[in-house]
Amino acid sequence: MTVLKVIVASSRPISWVNTAFPFAAAYLFAGGGLTWQLVVGTVFFLITFNMIVYGVNDVYDYESDIHNPRKGGVEGAVLAPRYHRPVLVAAAAANAPFIVALLLGGTAASAGWLALAVASAVAYSVPGLRFKERPVLDSATSSAHFTTPALVGWTMTGTPATPGFWLAILAFFLWGMASHALGAVQDVQADRAGGLSSIATELGARTTTRAAAVAYAVSALVLLGLPPSAWVLSLAAAGYALNAGRFWNVTDATCEVTRRAWGVFLWLNYVVGFVVTMLLLFA
Repeated sequence: MTVLKVIVASSRPISWVNTAFPFAAAYLFAGGGLTWQLVVGTVFFLITFNMIVYGVNDVYDYESDIHNPRKGGVEGAVLAPRYHRPVLVAAAAANAPFIVALLLGGTAASAGWLALAVASAVAYSVPGLRFKERPVLDSATSSAHFTTPALVGWTMTGTPATPGFWLAILAFFLWGMASHALGAVQDVQADRAGGLSSIATELGARTTTRAAAVAYAVSALVLLGLPPSAWVLSLAAAGYALNAGRFWNVTDATCEVTRRAWGVFLWLNYVVGFVVTMLLLFA
Protein backbone atom coordinates (compact mmCIF):
# COMPACT_ATOMS: atom_id res chain seq x y z
CA MET A 1 0.00 0.00 0.00
CA THR A 2 2.89 2.35 0.73
CA VAL A 3 4.31 1.82 -2.75
CA LEU A 4 0.87 2.39 -4.28
CA LYS A 5 0.43 5.63 -2.35
CA VAL A 6 3.85 6.82 -3.51
CA ILE A 7 3.01 6.00 -7.13
CA VAL A 8 -0.27 7.91 -6.92
CA ALA A 9 1.34 10.86 -5.14
CA SER A 10 4.08 11.09 -7.76
CA SER A 11 1.43 11.40 -10.51
CA ARG A 12 0.35 14.66 -8.86
CA PRO A 13 -3.46 14.23 -8.54
CA ILE A 14 -4.05 17.97 -8.17
CA SER A 15 -2.99 18.37 -11.81
CA TRP A 16 -4.85 15.40 -13.32
CA VAL A 17 -7.68 17.57 -14.62
CA ASN A 18 -5.26 19.71 -16.64
CA THR A 19 -4.64 16.88 -19.11
CA ALA A 20 -7.93 14.97 -18.94
CA PHE A 21 -10.23 17.94 -19.44
CA PRO A 22 -8.64 19.11 -22.74
CA PHE A 23 -9.02 15.61 -24.21
CA ALA A 24 -12.62 15.13 -23.14
CA ALA A 25 -13.71 18.65 -24.06
CA ALA A 26 -12.14 18.50 -27.52
CA TYR A 27 -13.52 15.01 -28.19
CA LEU A 28 -17.06 15.99 -27.24
CA PHE A 29 -16.97 19.39 -28.94
CA ALA A 30 -15.82 17.71 -32.16
CA GLY A 31 -18.90 15.47 -32.01
CA GLY A 32 -17.34 12.33 -30.56
CA GLY A 33 -20.25 11.46 -28.29
CA LEU A 34 -20.33 9.10 -25.30
CA THR A 35 -18.13 6.27 -26.59
CA TRP A 36 -15.59 3.87 -25.16
CA GLN A 37 -12.88 6.03 -26.73
CA LEU A 38 -14.05 8.96 -24.58
CA VAL A 39 -13.93 6.85 -21.42
CA VAL A 40 -10.57 5.22 -22.13
CA GLY A 41 -8.98 8.44 -23.33
CA THR A 42 -10.21 10.41 -20.34
CA VAL A 43 -8.93 7.83 -17.85
CA PHE A 44 -5.62 7.66 -19.70
CA PHE A 45 -5.05 11.40 -19.68
CA LEU A 46 -6.48 11.74 -16.17
CA ILE A 47 -4.22 9.24 -14.41
CA THR A 48 -1.77 7.05 -16.29
CA PHE A 49 -0.43 9.77 -18.62
CA ASN A 50 0.43 11.83 -15.54
CA MET A 51 2.43 8.92 -14.19
CA ILE A 52 4.81 9.66 -17.07
CA VAL A 53 4.59 13.45 -16.95
CA TYR A 54 5.12 13.76 -13.20
CA GLY A 55 6.12 10.35 -11.82
CA VAL A 56 9.03 9.84 -14.21
CA ASN A 57 10.01 13.46 -13.64
CA ASP A 58 10.11 12.96 -9.87
CA VAL A 59 12.42 9.98 -10.33
CA TYR A 60 15.00 11.88 -12.34
CA ASP A 61 14.61 15.16 -10.42
CA TYR A 62 15.39 13.60 -7.07
CA GLU A 63 18.67 15.48 -6.58
CA SER A 64 16.99 18.87 -7.02
CA ASP A 65 13.74 17.96 -5.27
CA ILE A 66 15.52 17.26 -1.97
CA HIS A 67 16.57 20.93 -1.99
CA ASN A 68 13.11 22.19 -2.97
CA PRO A 69 10.90 23.31 -0.03
CA ARG A 70 7.66 22.97 -2.01
CA LYS A 71 8.16 19.33 -2.89
CA GLY A 72 6.82 16.54 -0.71
CA GLY A 73 3.16 17.58 -0.93
CA VAL A 74 0.48 18.16 -3.56
CA GLU A 75 2.99 19.92 -5.83
CA GLY A 76 5.21 16.90 -6.22
CA ALA A 77 6.67 14.00 -4.31
CA VAL A 78 10.24 13.62 -3.14
CA LEU A 79 10.82 10.04 -4.20
CA ALA A 80 13.27 8.08 -2.10
CA PRO A 81 15.60 6.03 -4.33
CA ARG A 82 13.94 2.77 -3.27
CA TYR A 83 10.74 3.91 -5.03
CA HIS A 84 12.34 4.91 -8.33
CA ARG A 85 12.13 1.51 -10.01
CA PRO A 86 8.53 0.80 -8.88
CA VAL A 87 7.37 4.18 -10.20
CA LEU A 88 9.06 3.64 -13.58
CA VAL A 89 7.72 0.09 -13.91
CA ALA A 90 4.22 1.18 -12.90
CA ALA A 91 4.25 4.02 -15.41
CA ALA A 92 5.21 1.69 -18.26
CA ALA A 93 2.81 -1.10 -17.27
CA ALA A 94 -0.18 1.16 -16.65
CA ASN A 95 0.21 3.19 -19.85
CA ALA A 96 0.83 0.42 -22.36
CA PRO A 97 -2.74 -1.00 -22.60
CA PHE A 98 -4.31 2.46 -22.82
CA ILE A 99 -1.94 3.53 -25.58
CA VAL A 100 -2.67 0.38 -27.59
CA ALA A 101 -6.43 0.84 -27.18
CA LEU A 102 -6.32 4.50 -28.24
CA LEU A 103 -4.18 3.66 -31.26
CA LEU A 104 -6.62 0.96 -32.35
CA GLY A 105 -9.69 3.09 -31.69
CA GLY A 106 -8.46 6.31 -33.26
CA THR A 107 -7.36 7.74 -36.58
CA ALA A 108 -3.97 8.16 -38.22
CA ALA A 109 -3.94 11.79 -37.09
CA SER A 110 -4.83 10.98 -33.48
CA ALA A 111 -2.13 8.28 -33.46
CA GLY A 112 0.42 10.87 -34.48
CA TRP A 113 -0.65 13.33 -31.80
CA LEU A 114 -0.76 10.54 -29.21
CA ALA A 115 2.78 9.55 -30.13
CA LEU A 116 3.86 13.18 -29.72
CA ALA A 117 2.08 13.41 -26.36
CA VAL A 118 3.86 10.34 -24.96
CA ALA A 119 7.20 11.25 -26.55
CA SER A 120 7.11 14.76 -25.10
CA ALA A 121 6.27 13.40 -21.65
CA VAL A 122 9.20 10.98 -21.78
CA ALA A 123 11.67 13.39 -23.39
CA TYR A 124 10.96 16.01 -20.75
CA SER A 125 12.59 13.99 -17.96
CA VAL A 126 14.65 10.99 -19.04
CA PRO A 127 18.47 11.18 -19.11
CA GLY A 128 19.94 11.71 -22.53
CA LEU A 129 17.04 13.90 -23.63
CA ARG A 130 16.07 15.95 -20.56
CA PHE A 131 14.17 18.63 -22.49
CA LYS A 132 13.34 20.15 -19.11
CA GLU A 133 16.97 21.29 -18.88
CA ARG A 134 16.92 23.01 -22.27
CA PRO A 135 15.73 26.58 -21.69
CA VAL A 136 12.60 27.61 -23.65
CA LEU A 137 12.31 24.06 -25.04
CA ASP A 138 11.46 23.06 -21.49
CA SER A 139 8.42 25.35 -21.46
CA ALA A 140 7.36 24.34 -24.96
CA THR A 141 7.58 20.64 -24.09
CA SER A 142 5.68 21.14 -20.86
CA SER A 143 2.96 22.98 -22.77
CA ALA A 144 2.71 20.05 -25.18
CA HIS A 145 1.69 17.90 -22.22
CA PHE A 146 -1.56 19.91 -22.03
CA THR A 147 -2.26 20.76 -25.67
CA THR A 148 -1.61 17.35 -27.22
CA PRO A 149 -4.47 15.68 -25.29
CA ALA A 150 -6.87 18.16 -26.92
CA LEU A 151 -5.37 17.41 -30.33
CA VAL A 152 -5.75 13.67 -29.71
CA GLY A 153 -9.35 14.15 -28.61
CA TRP A 154 -10.39 16.21 -31.62
CA THR A 155 -8.63 14.12 -34.25
CA MET A 156 -9.97 10.83 -32.84
CA THR A 157 -13.41 11.84 -34.10
CA GLY A 158 -12.22 12.36 -37.67
CA THR A 159 -13.81 15.82 -37.70
CA PRO A 160 -11.74 18.40 -39.63
CA ALA A 161 -10.19 20.98 -37.31
CA THR A 162 -11.75 24.44 -37.56
CA PRO A 163 -9.88 27.80 -37.47
CA GLY A 164 -11.46 28.42 -34.09
CA PHE A 165 -10.05 25.17 -32.76
CA TRP A 166 -6.54 26.12 -33.88
CA LEU A 167 -6.89 29.55 -32.26
CA ALA A 168 -7.91 27.83 -29.03
CA ILE A 169 -4.90 25.50 -29.28
CA LEU A 170 -2.57 28.47 -29.84
CA ALA A 171 -3.96 30.27 -26.81
CA PHE A 172 -3.72 27.08 -24.75
CA PHE A 173 -0.14 26.48 -25.89
CA LEU A 174 0.88 30.01 -24.83
CA TRP A 175 -0.89 29.46 -21.51
CA GLY A 176 1.05 26.22 -21.03
CA MET A 177 4.41 27.82 -21.77
CA ALA A 178 3.66 30.71 -19.44
CA SER A 179 2.54 28.35 -16.69
CA HIS A 180 5.68 26.26 -16.89
CA ALA A 181 7.88 29.35 -16.89
CA LEU A 182 6.09 30.83 -13.88
CA GLY A 183 6.41 27.53 -12.03
CA ALA A 184 10.12 27.41 -12.79
CA VAL A 185 10.72 30.84 -11.26
CA GLN A 186 9.98 29.68 -7.73
CA ASP A 187 12.51 26.85 -8.19
CA VAL A 188 15.46 28.95 -9.41
CA GLN A 189 17.55 28.50 -6.26
CA ALA A 190 16.58 24.85 -5.73
CA ASP A 191 17.34 23.99 -9.36
CA ARG A 192 20.70 25.72 -9.24
CA ALA A 193 21.54 23.92 -6.01
CA GLY A 194 20.67 20.63 -7.72
CA GLY A 195 22.67 21.52 -10.81
CA LEU A 196 19.60 21.76 -13.06
CA SER A 197 18.96 24.22 -15.88
CA SER A 198 15.60 25.72 -16.80
CA ILE A 199 14.16 28.71 -18.57
CA ALA A 200 14.19 30.52 -15.22
CA THR A 201 17.77 29.63 -14.23
CA GLU A 202 18.90 30.74 -17.71
CA LEU A 203 16.90 33.97 -18.09
CA GLY A 204 16.62 34.84 -14.42
CA ALA A 205 13.54 35.16 -12.22
CA ARG A 206 12.56 38.67 -13.30
CA THR A 207 12.79 38.18 -17.07
CA THR A 208 11.03 34.82 -16.88
CA THR A 209 8.18 36.18 -14.76
CA ARG A 210 7.68 39.09 -17.14
CA ALA A 211 7.74 36.76 -20.14
CA ALA A 212 5.11 34.56 -18.46
CA ALA A 213 2.86 37.54 -17.76
CA VAL A 214 3.13 38.71 -21.38
CA ALA A 215 2.47 35.21 -22.74
CA TYR A 216 -0.64 34.96 -20.57
CA ALA A 217 -1.83 38.33 -21.85
CA VAL A 218 -1.27 37.34 -25.49
CA SER A 219 -3.14 34.10 -24.83
CA ALA A 220 -6.11 36.10 -23.55
CA LEU A 221 -6.01 38.33 -26.65
CA VAL A 222 -5.91 35.33 -28.99
CA LEU A 223 -9.10 34.03 -27.39
CA LEU A 224 -10.88 37.18 -28.53
CA GLY A 225 -10.68 35.73 -32.04
CA LEU A 226 -13.16 33.02 -31.04
CA PRO A 227 -16.98 33.42 -31.12
CA PRO A 228 -18.42 36.36 -29.12
CA SER A 229 -19.13 34.27 -26.00
CA ALA A 230 -15.38 33.60 -25.70
CA TRP A 231 -14.82 37.09 -24.28
CA VAL A 232 -15.76 35.58 -20.93
CA LEU A 233 -12.97 33.03 -21.30
CA SER A 234 -10.56 35.75 -22.44
CA LEU A 235 -11.38 37.74 -19.32
CA ALA A 236 -10.81 34.68 -17.15
CA ALA A 237 -7.51 34.00 -18.92
CA ALA A 238 -6.42 37.58 -18.23
CA GLY A 239 -6.51 36.66 -14.55
CA TYR A 240 -3.39 34.56 -15.09
CA ALA A 241 -1.57 37.57 -16.53
CA LEU A 242 -2.54 39.71 -13.56
CA ASN A 243 -1.48 36.97 -11.16
CA ALA A 244 2.00 36.71 -12.70
CA GLY A 245 2.27 40.46 -13.18
CA ARG A 246 2.09 41.02 -9.43
CA PHE A 247 5.69 39.78 -9.29
CA TRP A 248 6.99 41.92 -12.18
CA ASN A 249 10.09 42.97 -10.23
CA VAL A 250 10.96 39.66 -8.54
CA THR A 251 14.67 38.83 -8.33
CA ASP A 252 16.61 35.59 -8.19
CA ALA A 253 17.14 36.17 -4.47
CA THR A 254 13.40 36.56 -3.84
CA CYS A 255 12.22 33.97 -6.38
CA GLU A 256 10.42 31.87 -3.80
CA VAL A 257 7.91 34.67 -3.23
CA THR A 258 6.28 33.58 -6.50
CA ARG A 259 4.99 30.52 -4.68
CA ARG A 260 2.06 32.79 -3.89
CA ALA A 261 1.42 33.21 -7.61
CA TRP A 262 1.62 29.45 -8.07
CA GLY A 263 -0.93 28.87 -5.31
CA VAL A 264 -3.36 31.25 -7.02
CA PHE A 265 -2.60 29.56 -10.36
CA LEU A 266 -3.74 26.18 -9.02
CA TRP A 267 -7.10 27.61 -7.96
CA LEU A 268 -7.49 29.63 -11.16
CA ASN A 269 -7.31 26.39 -13.12
CA TYR A 270 -10.52 25.18 -11.51
CA VAL A 271 -12.29 28.51 -11.95
CA VAL A 272 -11.34 28.78 -15.61
CA GLY A 273 -12.15 25.10 -16.12
CA PHE A 274 -15.66 25.80 -14.83
CA VAL A 275 -16.01 28.74 -17.23
CA VAL A 276 -14.87 26.61 -20.17
CA THR A 277 -17.31 23.87 -19.20
CA MET A 278 -20.21 26.33 -19.12
CA LEU A 279 -19.24 27.77 -22.49
CA LEU A 280 -19.10 24.30 -24.04
CA LEU A 281 -22.43 23.28 -22.55
CA PHE A 282 -24.24 26.35 -23.85
CA ALA A 283 -22.31 26.83 -27.10
